[in-house]
Amino acid sequence: MDMLTILAWLMIIVFMVLIMTKKMQPFTALVLVPLVFVLIGSAFGLYTAAVTEQYKGVVTVWNQFRIVGEWTLAGLKQTSTTAVMLLFAIMYFAIMLNAGLFDPVTKTMLRFAKGDPMKVLFATAVVSAAVSLNGDGTTTTLIVCTAFLPLYRKLGLKIMNLGVLLIMMNTIMNLLPWGGPTARAISVLKIDGGPVLSALAPGMIVAVIYMLGVSLYLGMKERKRVGIVEMTNAEIDELTAPSSEEEQALKRPKKVWINAIMTIVIIAWLIVGGFVSDLAVPSVFLFLVGTALALVINYKKLSEQKQRIQDNAGDALQVVILVLGAGIFMGLFTNSGMATALANSLTRVIPESLGNYWGMVVAFVSAPGTFFLSNDAFYYGVLPVIAETGYKFGFTALQLGIASVLGQAFHLLSPLVAFIYLLLNLTGLDMGAWQRESAKWAVGVFIIFIVVAGITGAVPFKL
Repeated sequence: MDMLTILAWLMIIVFMVLIMTKKMQPFTALVLVPLVFVLIGSAFGLYTAAVTEQYKGVVTVWNQFRIVGEWTLAGLKQTSTTAVMLLFAIMYFAIMLNAGLFDPVTKTMLRFAKGDPMKVLFATAVVSAAVSLNGDGTTTTLIVCTAFLPLYRKLGLKIMNLGVLLIMMNTIMNLLPWGGPTARAISVLKIDGGPVLSALAPGMIVAVIYMLGVSLYLGMKERKRVGIVEMTNAEIDELTAPSSEEEQALKRPKKVWINAIMTIVIIAWLIVGGFVSDLAVPSVFLFLVGTALALVINYKKLSEQKQRIQDNAGDALQVVILVLGAGIFMGLFTNSGMATALANSLTRVIPESLGNYWGMVVAFVSAPGTFFLSNDAFYYGVLPVIAETGYKFGFTALQLGIASVLGQAFHLLSPLVAFIYLLLNLTGLDMGAWQRESAKWAVGVFIIFIVVAGITGAVPFKL
């Protein structure tokens, strides 16, 4: 094992330990941990080839360190559009909350649930799955959290359950052909989306049913903990009333319909754009324009607009810097060669004696592979290598492509996934506790994916 591979594994281990034990908060760990290990690599002169290419053959100690700044900038560029989109998306939904757009939704759900936690958690799972059809975790997080968080808080339910149900439903729906991982596997192995969807659909359906069952189970536990609160309409009105005069002054009940229409248009456009590429527009554009219109429509005075930006900017900034931190992490990890080194080490530890089981080997490798690596690094770096080996044993590109996405059951729990910081920020959940709780149910989803793929022959247990 070479020095770069050792550094790569050490960096991942140190990063995960620091996050899980709460020794560092995510932003500082995302920036400082990879920086320290990359600088160690610079000190040992591990980046000669990259320096030669970047600085026209001038290899000096200074250029070994100087290139680290270039890699950091490259990483920031990768996530900058996402960061800006999140900035305006969070601002938009925050203004809609201030204006009271979701107050009728909360009241309606309270009346539907009639104080029953099980109905609330089941609705959380259903809505999370439905909104996830567009394959975008950010949109799902914003919509579900905005709609359900007030309800959870009003009834005293565990926010952890919302975080778990949302991420697991999004995980399952993310396997659709227009989702990130499946689209990458399709492009790398040059397979058609139709057969991929047909092969994945049975496992996805069973997994969705499983998570609906989980929502009912967690709902029953919450029902035992807080009980079913029988509330009259007057009590619901009182429960959903603004907590202060300042909050009441921000409400715009007469603007509910125009705010609702604008929000529905934005969400519908995002979803339709995922299906029909000709109708797609950048999400950052939709939320940028939406935020500007939301301010102008709901708050006429310049002082009011300024105050809305000032009061809501803090929450947005916390998420934005985490997304940029994730970009720095991936910029350093990828451009330094550590991602490739780690990917190669994963493929080298697999004995070819497992040839007849290679489809299942790929499926099991994809679990840690897509957790510790970005989707780009795994599908463009690792998958082509292990797929070539699979072809030798008689596996088809379709079988190997399906196998490579089954490990996605754990991918969205990775600290390298940018939008999870939005989820954690909105819910106030601790990353380590949320990962541990979600992982329990992710194991079930992974087993379902494996078993159903084996039974249907999408990924044979053995050739």
